[in-house]
Amino acid sequence: MEIREPSSRCAALLLRAALALECPKIKVGTCQDCIQSGPGCAWCKKLKFTKAGEPDSIRCDTKEQLQQRGCDANDIVFPESDAIPLKNALLEDKTQLAPQRVRLMLRRGLPAKFNVTFRRAQGYPIDLYYLMDLSYSMHDDLEKVKKLGGDLLAALNSITGSGQIGFGSFVDKTVLPFVNTHPEKLKNPCPNKDTTCQPPFAFKHVLSLTENANMFETEVQKQSISGNLDAPEGGLDAMMQVAVCGGKIGWRNVTRLLVYATDDGFHFAGDGKLGAILTPNDGLCHLEENSYKKSNEFDYPSVGQLVQKLAENNIQPIFAVTSRMVGIYQKLSDMIPKSAVGVLHEDSSNVIQLIREAYNNLSSRVILDHGTLPDSLKITYDSFCHGKKTTLDGARGECGDVKIHDQITFQVKVTAKECIQNQSFTIRPLGFTDTLTVELFSRCNCDCDEQQSPTACNRNGKIVCGTCSCNPGHTGKNCECETKGKTSKELEGSCRKDNASVICSGLGDCVCGQCTCHTSDTPNKQIYGTFCECDNMNCEVHNGQLCGGEERGRCDCGECKCKDGFEGSACQCKKSTDGCVNTRGKVCSNRGHCQCNTCQCKPGYQPPFCEECPGCPSPCARYISCVECHAFESGPFQKNCSAACSNIAKPDSFAGGRQCREKDSENCWITYLMRQEDGEDQYSFQVIGKKGPSLRAGVRDRPPNSWTCRPSPERPPQAPACQAGAWSWPCLRGPHRDLGQNQYLVLLVKAGAGLNDFSGSLPALGDNIQR
Repeated sequence: MEIREPSSRCAALLLRAALALECPKIKVGTCQDCIQSGPGCAWCKKLKFTKAGEPDSIRCDTKEQLQQRGCDANDIVFPESDAIPLKNALLEDKTQLAPQRVRLMLRRGLPAKFNVTFRRAQGYPIDLYYLMDLSYSMHDDLEKVKKLGGDLLAALNSITGSGQIGFGSFVDKTVLPFVNTHPEKLKNPCPNKDTTCQPPFAFKHVLSLTENANMFETEVQKQSISGNLDAPEGGLDAMMQVAVCGGKIGWRNVTRLLVYATDDGFHFAGDGKLGAILTPNDGLCHLEENSYKKSNEFDYPSVGQLVQKLAENNIQPIFAVTSRMVGIYQKLSDMIPKSAVGVLHEDSSNVIQLIREAYNNLSSRVILDHGTLPDSLKITYDSFCHGKKTTLDGARGECGDVKIHDQITFQVKVTAKECIQNQSFTIRPLGFTDTLTVELFSRCNCDCDEQQSPTACNRNGKIVCGTCSCNPGHTGKNCECETKGKTSKELEGSCRKDNASVICSGLGDCVCGQCTCHTSDTPNKQIYGTFCECDNMNCEVHNGQLCGGEERGRCDCGECKCKDGFEGSACQCKKSTDGCVNTRGKVCSNRGHCQCNTCQCKPGYQPPFCEECPGCPSPCARYISCVECHAFESGPFQKNCSAACSNIAKPDSFAGGRQCREKDSENCWITYLMRQEDGEDQYSFQVIGKKGPSLRAGVRDRPPNSWTCRPSPERPPQAPACQAGAWSWPCLRGPHRDLGQNQYLVLLVKAGAGLNDFSGSLPALGDNIQR
């Protein structure tokens, strides 16, 4: 049955393809700039294609648009991405993948497509390395494996004409808490003293890959069980060494199987910290005398590290584990593209059947993958399995249930997101030795034949892809300008607004040191200005029209120029000040301006008439000296009051304002009203309490030094404070006169009261004394 893409997905793909073939034409001046600006961009090399005032960027557009503008198909430059097979040997038993080498010419944004065919061969050579857990719980399994040598190799030879087997074993790191480090336990870790075990170890490479079944049995017969403390084992350490020590293991360039047999879980990166092993695993071979000598120096590998090394060395693991461990190892297998999990009997009696079934499953599943690529490259796969497309734009190609002699096809698409350096990468079916080398080259230049037209460039240059390439000493669109000793950069500098800007704002050509602005593709749009920095379209819109429409204003270099009777950033308002005039007839109280019949107040002042300023500082303390000089002709501004206080007025009539109460220069209190007038920093005032006496002469029947009521700060701590409104002696040694008969003339001050509060019936002599 034919597999069809859902209609919604097809629509999405068509839309994506259409968008991909648009031509943005950003900063285009040459054919090379054009084809690099977008995958849909083409260049017209036709002579005299552009009209007067049109930029060369007009030559850059989609092929359809250029043809509509009159460019012949033969004059359109549109480089495409190509795939060129370099080596394509026929598929046979020794060659399962075709082609073997291909060269891609990549234009930015356009994918190069090519097909890769895989044909599964019969009897392909196999290397199988048996890696066994020798912790104490596996003692019965070891006895079974000791007798498997001939049967295991026979099983391989029934599948392939060339099979090899090898053997290795593991336990765990030889530090606490992984093993018992008591000297006696390091010699014999068995739980029963009557049983002899070999000392614990991380990994031992026992037998390199060989075709000799007898040698396999002989070496395995020599092995004895060992032991450790914690349940997880150090199997990942062993797998890493088997993967990276290829020369010592004896791997051939054939199908590589790693059988991992255990009845327990595994330690991974970070667990080494339990034994004070902090150095991360380096992923290198450390076999010395066939043992992993640096196990106690490096942490366990991470799963990601192990997956990477297995893939790099084309090794397919088969996890032969007991039933209770299947779930754990299935999760590990899911992270390894070509791996399998099988249930191992408690005594490993079914290991041969397990390996045969796992191999058949692995070899019938074909996964086409590639090495690491830079971010500038994207690769996808379409898989055609058994004649049908099963996956589209996958991260890798994959087909299952591929039988002997079955042929499957993958379409590979490689896209460069930018112009790249020449490089190569490898595609291969995981678990097989066949590879495809892909060479990559950029196609970022235009291949234009030289065009002959001596007069086209004023005999001062030559035609390259339809435009002039000027000789030294000349420049300009048609090489019409002499540089007169100036460098091209100096000429271009006069066409820049500043050093950070682009030439002619990117909207014109620098011709003989002056900007010639382009003709816009947008109808009625004009580009102008010394540096082509202006246009008549980039302004605010009102009611869907630029600057409110022609009857209201016009757009000039990003700003609306309103006609008489209109105002606003988009000429959206009719001119009127009716809503901005306060009760005194002033527009915005002279503290703002009227725009769109609404006051735009200066900072701090509030609409509607800019009369109130809640956050402004109080004028009372600020202008007390001006009030003093205007009202009493005293104070610091006494001699220049009109000049120093020109913004302060004392009108004949006064209404409203805030009440102020401040001390003047003579330390007397003045109470007055103050009102802000229209405009900034303009005030008027009216005194509501005249400047009064603060001292008074009085008679007491006791001398001053016998009084108990004295004002601060001269009052001793033990004396009571004077009450507000009471008259008292101001200091300990104030002026007084002994009148005889226990009568004393003293100077009194009213404590805590203002000047205008002067009153009271106290014994007094004469009038009040003014200070």
